[in-house]
Amino acid sequence: MKYVRPLSLFHELLKTSAINQGRFLGLDVGDKYVGLAVSDPLNKIASPLSVLLRKKSNIELMATDFQSLISELSLGGFIVGYPFDRQRGAPDAVRVKLFVDDLCKTGKLEGVKFTYWDECFTSKNVELLVKPLDLHPVHAKSIMDKFAAVGILQGYLDYVNKKMKLESAE
Repeated sequence: MKYVRPLSLFHELLKTSAINQGRFLGLDVGDKYVGLAVSDPLNKIASPLSVLLRKKSNIELMATDFQSLISELSLGGFIVGYPFDRQRGAPDAVRVKLFVDDLCKTGKLEGVKFTYWDECFTSKNVELLVKPLDLHPVHAKSIMDKFAAVGILQGYLDYVNKKMKLESAE
């Protein structure tokens, strides 16, 4: 996997032919789970996808799952939620970096580009929306993880699409 700056990732995707243009996968990396969201083919709208169990022992399996998603969904890059509002050494930030490093070490995602995007308040916002629904805790957790990934990915898509619109207006 290779890190690229947020706008660079979007620009690189736009350079590919319209037929090969890919979608983005949003990741909300937690202690036990990784919430996933995917963009539509035009990279305008994020939708919830699934939740993967996260353990040190199953990183190879997760990398294989990501390989499958890349081909099934024509993914062009990953948008990984990162806690920019906290110090770099904070446990949440370290957790995200270690997860990405572990994925890279598998060697299964060579050439896959990713960027970090601020996950500030995504989980809290979803929690406030889900809490009144009075769902079973396991079901609520799954929904929160998926929709936190949606918040991360949608924030990225809104930003890059707004930037692209401003650039084309100039």
